[in-house]
This record gives sequence, structure tokens and C-alpha cells, in this order.
Amino acid sequence: MRENLHRFFRAARGAGVHVSPAESIDAMRAVAQVGISDRAVLRDALLLTLAKSQDEKLALGDCFDLFFSQPEPRQDQTEANSGENAAQDPDQSPSSGSASEAGESQPPEGLGPLAQMLLSQDRNAVAAAIAGASGAASLSDIRYSTQRGIFSSRILDAMGLQRLRDDLDALTATNPALAERLRAALDALREAVRDTVSQGLALYAREEAENLRNEILRNAPLARIERRQVAEMRVLIRQIARRLRERYSKPRKRQRRGHLDVRRTLRRNAAWGGIPFLTAWKRKHRDRPKIVALCDVSGSVAQVSDFFLLLIHSLHEVVDDVRSFAFSSHMIEVSEILEKKSPEEAMAEIMSKVGFGSSDYGSSLVDFEKDFMSTLTPRTTVIVLGDARSNNLDPRADILRRISERSKRLVWLNPEGRLAWGFGDSEMPRYATFCTVVRQCATAQQLERAVSDIVATYQ
Repeated sequence: MRENLHRFFRAARGAGVHVSPAESIDAMRAVAQVGISDRAVLRDALLLTLAKSQDEKLALGDCFDLFFSQPEPRQDQTEANSGENAAQDPDQSPSSGSASEAGESQPPEGLGPLAQMLLSQDRNAVAAAIAGASGAASLSDIRYSTQRGIFSSRILDAMGLQRLRDDLDALTATNPALAERLRAALDALREAVRDTVSQGLALYAREEAENLRNEILRNAPLARIERRQVAEMRVLIRQIARRLRERYSKPRKRQRRGHLDVRRTLRRNAAWGGIPFLTAWKRKHRDRPKIVALCDVSGSVAQVSDFFLLLIHSLHEVVDDVRSFAFSSHMIEVSEILEKKSPEEAMAEIMSKVGFGSSDYGSSLVDFEKDFMSTLTPRTTVIVLGDARSNNLDPRADILRRISERSKRLVWLNPEGRLAWGFGDSEMPRYATFCTVVRQCATAQQLERAVSDIVATYQ
């Protein structure tokens, strides 16, 4: 049962349930207390010890039902029909029928264990043998649908398929009727093994398939995401935001290693004659982070603006002092919307106010200089997310220069490829002159790296 639980924890992780080593130990202790005889009690014990949210509870319940549902070999319909016909045949004498049943109920001696198991029609024994052979064949290592045949063959070989074939050859020559029964039982066994492999694929390959799908999405251009992939990309962006929160929102521990501060150490230990009972370490002073984010939500970047806003929403949870602004042809502050509302509600409200318009960077920068320039200090990092396309209007690069002079850093994240910068109505080369960092963020992976690097500078 311990091995089964380990495999179940692996399947639960593939279903999206985070199972830490400590939680798996707690679950195994709970199972040791309640036992495994009552399936409903076992299910409740695992859900109580592993699920941490309603979504995880639902996912874990489905995973449990799938994991502990063992496929059974199907009865051969032809054999069942022939048995019914024989029972209803008035010409057959009771004595002959009884003799036939008695002969068929006990498999002949000399057959292998698998042949005897199939002929005796012991479903519990067959199911247990399939489960044991699945463990011996490492079914939990299955990852792709193309491996179905390989694992099916491994399970059958572990159950003794070769000996069964020898028994079939021997019975074909001596007892054709019994050989036909055994051949039909073997077909049913193959089908049960295929069901077991399909079950294993659904349990253990889900995580690998999801990781592969996420890796493809992480490197897919945000501007060319298909409609059917938008929901998956939003889930991926939320995962990125969660990683940022977990990585950077934890309080920093006091440093207890590095370069010794001799003067402070001597001063602190003056009462003990200079003997360094208490040490003091040199530490690098870091300014408290302050971020101002300017997000383009115009029609030219409408497909990626949702993802930009999701990342900005995560910044409000990671960094204490964040001011956020959105613009198309004019600029508004959206900090309060992002702080007080869920990502979906915040994005819908922001896009309804300033989204999908014609981009005018010059007019938006004028709005910022007029109403929000006071938010900038020498400790501020300004992040601009946009394609720098101003529809051939005045780009007002002079205002961007003044923003750069008043702030600590000016970072521009552009969703377009570098080959498109400077062509058409793109003002990126002119704006890049006043930026500390200019990075392409055409994919979710590039966007995560850029935001992670910005936040990491303050840790």
C-alpha cells in the first residue's frame, strides 16, 4: 500500500495538487490510522490531509476515483451466450451438463499460474495480478500515448505471457475446446491491460503533457496567441505571478555572514575588553523599492495588454510602493483598481476606460508630466510596457528624457520583435536613447525574466 500511495501522490501532483514531502508523510500517517478497508474513509482522509483549496479538493477527488478504480477483465460474450444456450438446451441431459461443468470448473494440472487463473475466472486474482505486474513494469513512468503498446507488453510479460502461450500450444493439440476458452480469456486480459495502461496514462502523463504545453506557450509570441489558447495563457501568467510572489514577497533574513565590520564589532564588545563575543557584519544598503508602471492598452497591443496587466497586478502584491498607469490616447492611474479588485475585474474595468483606443504616446506622456510627474523620485524605477507606435504623431521624447532624469531607472519592455523597431510609426529607437534598459518581451518567458530581474534588484 505504501508504494500505491507514493504513486498516488505522483498522480496528484500531475492533477495540479501541490503535495510536499511533509504533506505526504501526514497523509500516510492518516492512512495508517484509518486503514484501507473502507474506500470512502480512505478518500476522505487523503482529501483532508492533502487538499488546501476547493479546486484542489475537486481535482484530488477525481484523481482518487481514477487511481483506485481497477479495470477488470471483461467476460467473453460468446462464452456467456454459449453457456446460456447450453442451459436452455432441452436435448442436453443433466448428467452430461453437470459433467461438463465439473470438468471446466477445475483447470487441468500442468498449466502455468496465469492459465489456471484465467480458466478459473477469478476476477479478484486477475485484477491483483494486473496491479502487481503494473508496478513491476513501472507503469507510473509512462509519459506519452505512443508508449501504450510498450507498457502493455511489459505488463503481460510480467504476468507470464510466454508460459501462457506454451500452454495454449499444448492445449490446442490435446483439448481444443479448453484452448478456445483460454484464448478468449487471453483476449479479455489484453483488453483489461490496455484499460490499465490508459488509466496510467491519464494519471501519470498529465503533468508531463501540461509541462510540455506550458513550455510551448511560454515561448509562443503573445501577439499571435490563438483564441482557444488565451485562457491557458492567462493561467500560465497567473503561475508566473505566483512564482514572483513566492520568490520576492518573503521578508529578507538578517545576514549572518560575509565581510566582518571590524570597527562596529570592537565597539559592540568594548565591555568585554575587545573580545568579540558579538560580531557585526558589513551589509549593503538597499533602497526601499518604488516602481511606476506605464502600460499601453491601445488597439495595437490589445492581445498582449491583458498579460501586461496581469503582471502589473502581481507587482502590487510583491512590491509595497507601486503606482500603475494605463493609456491609449490619454493616461489614467489604475493603482487603486489593481489593488482592490481581482485581476479579471481590474482588467475589464481598465480596458473599458482607456483600452482599445488609438495609441498616442505623446499625448499620454503630456498627461503624465502634467498630473503625475511628482510621483518620481531618485529611487523610482519606471517601467513602460508598450510597442512605442504613436501613429506618426509627435512622440514627445523630451518628456521621456525628463522622466529618465528624475528617476533611478527607466525600463522599456516591448512586445514587438527587434527587427520591427524603427519601422513604420515605431518610435522605439528615439525612446531607447533615454532608457536604462530596453528589452523585447514578445513571449511569456521573456516577460517573466524581465519582471523578475527588475524586482530582484531590490532584494
